[in-house]
Amino acid sequence: MSFKIYLVEDDSNLNSVLTTYLQKEGWQVSSFLNGESARKVIGDPPHLWILDIMLPDIDGYQLIKEIKAVSPGIPVIFISARDADIDRIVGLEIGSDDYLSKPFLPRELIIRTRKLLERVYMHLAKQDKSPALMILPYYVNETNRTVKSGEEAVELTSKEFDLLLFFAKNKGRALSREQILNYIWGEDYFGSDRLVDDLVRRLRKKMPELRIETMYGYGYRLV
Repeated sequence: MSFKIYLVEDDSNLNSVLTTYLQKEGWQVSSFLNGESARKVIGDPPHLWILDIMLPDIDGYQLIKEIKAVSPGIPVIFISARDADIDRIVGLEIGSDDYLSKPFLPRELIIRTRKLLERVYMHLAKQDKSPALMILPYYVNETNRTVKSGEEAVELTSKEFDLLLFFAKNKGRALSREQILNYIWGEDYFGSDRLVDDLVRRLRKKMPELRIETMYGYGYRLV
């Protein structure tokens, strides 16, 4: 599985080195040199954040609060030049999952990152032992027709799950209301395609972090 990671580190040299190491693991890495640029992508969550506490604009503590407000289940690793116990404790209290003091070897960060990703995500696949899809930050089990956000189940009706699956298998593709209607209700169904709008509305309400784009006059797309 190719995990998506956001790295926020204001030291450009260290940022570049860590990005290279993370990418060598096959992970998709987006790096940021300040908190403000990272803040803009909070609504498009990764599998994991790596945050420097001491940033030139927004500190890591403020940033993690905003991240957790949007995506409470997303794991976070704090890195900092300060090795004070109070920083470690505060970080854990406000939602970080691990803390690494500078200077550190890049391989240590890789090991901690891998272990955290396995603990948060991979155990779900081992438990279910069946085909699954990741739609950040949701885990969709096609066989059992279940959805989880972290450890919490998302309760969907049969048609809501069918719609989610249709979007997931056609991620990035524009789907017309007619295509969705035919897939969910069958080609023999005769009725208003406004049923699709209502179904999308319900899915958005239950899965608020699902990025479904409305294509006015046509349909929808999962982005």
